[in-house]
Amino acid sequence: MPIDYRKKMAVFADVITVEDAEPLLAWAQQRKDCKVDLSVCSHVHPANLQVLLAANAEVTAWPNDEWLAAWLRTVLRGR
Repeated sequence: MPIDYRKKMAVFADVITVEDAEPLLAWAQQRKDCKVDLSVCSHVHPANLQVLLAANAEVTAWPNDEWLAAWLRTVLRGR
């Protein structure tokens, strides 16, 4: 499973595809404050980024991949 859902945190692993966006949205809508750990994520489909932006999710850990981390910081901190 590419996303491990916990009470207030979703831990992304490996490749997060478009199919993961709907469950992520349902999870985020049930939480006032949600957090995500992207440390072991290697790819995030843009649909999931839209969910994270809409949920105003807090990133607790950025991807280990420096290029992906830099790109995601630009997108997710630019709101």
